[in-house]
Amino acid sequence: MENATTLLPVTPTLGIVTVLLLVVAMAVAGVARLGHGRAVVVAGLRATAQLLAVSFVITHVVDRLGFAGLFVVMMYTVAALTAAGRVTANRRLFWPAVPIVTATAPTLVLLWATGLLPAEGIVLIPIAGILIGGAMTATVLAGRRALEELAQRHGEVEAALTLGFSDRDAAMEICRPTAAGALIPALDQTRTVGLVTLPGAFVGMLLGGATPLQAGAVQLFVLVALLQVQAVAVALTIELAARGRLARTQSGQGHKGGSGT
Repeated sequence: MENATTLLPVTPTLGIVTVLLLVVAMAVAGVARLGHGRAVVVAGLRATAQLLAVSFVITHVVDRLGFAGLFVVMMYTVAALTAAGRVTANRRLFWPAVPIVTATAPTLVLLWATGLLPAEGIVLIPIAGILIGGAMTATVLAGRRALEELAQRHGEVEAALTLGFSDRDAAMEICRPTAAGALIPALDQTRTVGLVTLPGAFVGMLLGGATPLQAGAVQLFVLVALLQVQAVAVALTIELAARGRLARTQSGQGHKGGSGT
């Protein structure tokens, strides 16, 4: 088996190619008028700075469970702020944090209680990061799609209300079909694993000396856990949107349930 360092050798060439790919991504976004040319550059620069900082921090907290726990809290905070900014355009609103925390915290506790998640920072941090990141993505996609549907099809919501639907049920009938599509990326990732992609956990374990069976079992667990987390996050996000807890503050549009229940 090849040494892990031969997978992608960390040399000046790797840095040059990375910069080149970032420039190409920015150019394509600009030429195609995707509206994210500057965002591509900012994302790349932020990723560089954050990975350098996180790499330094992790090496000092993996052996200290208390600090590892604080690092996970930081993950939750950043995920909540990111989701709030993307969904409601107001990072001070805490509702987008609810699906993220509710979807992931019980799963992490269950893994710890069953002994599958050792009380070690080197295991806790990456597993928590995978689940929290997945919940954040699902929350953002579901939240944005739900609010867009409710804003664009407001007349249909009003029509449902005249037929006797409650605020929540009327909004749910409109936004649920589209917002539920936020679960499609997780479904496709799970369906095509091993055929289209070989995820990081699988490859990492193989390079670390694990057998293909062991690597496959761990990767299957990660995918199923991620699918469960995202399903819960999507369901809760749609529920919050239908109950009027989520609304884009910039435009002042979006459904706001009259009863708030």
